[in-house]
Amino acid sequence: MISCTEFIPAYSEGFKFLEQKGGREEVEKFWAELSDLYLKDSLERLIIEEGLAGCYSYWSHSLNEEAADFTMILDEAKGEFSIDLHKCPSKGMLNELKYMTPYHSYCDHCPALYKPIAERNGFIYESEIDCDNASCKIIIRDKR
Repeated sequence: MISCTEFIPAYSEGFKFLEQKGGREEVEKFWAELSDLYLKDSLERLIIEEGLAGCYSYWSHSLNEEAADFTMILDEAKGEFSIDLHKCPSKGMLNELKYMTPYHSYCDHCPALYKPIAERNGFIYESEIDCDNASCKIIIRDKR
């Protein structure tokens, strides 16, 4: 099994390769397929079963597994789930590597993966991304 310290640069390089071969369209196609295949049995299942609480369940596991620096809030009364990712471990690691330049739109993979899942299940997905500082904010809310 590949370690995360090997996977993250390989993932970034994979995006570069796809863009080189087929343009940005090919990268977005890959992300869409990854979202449909990988997240169907995890994030999407949790959203279907638990609603916004499913978002909390999914990211509680994944962000803690990655040892991310984050604040998560589930406000069911307001119909809102948010993540303030103070330091993304993946992008933070890529920014520190001296032997390679990360894919120029690396952070775009998160909304490409997660937004379609949220929206097809009746939620609004918004994000603010600061790639240079390896941080972002994601808000998923009910369509109230």
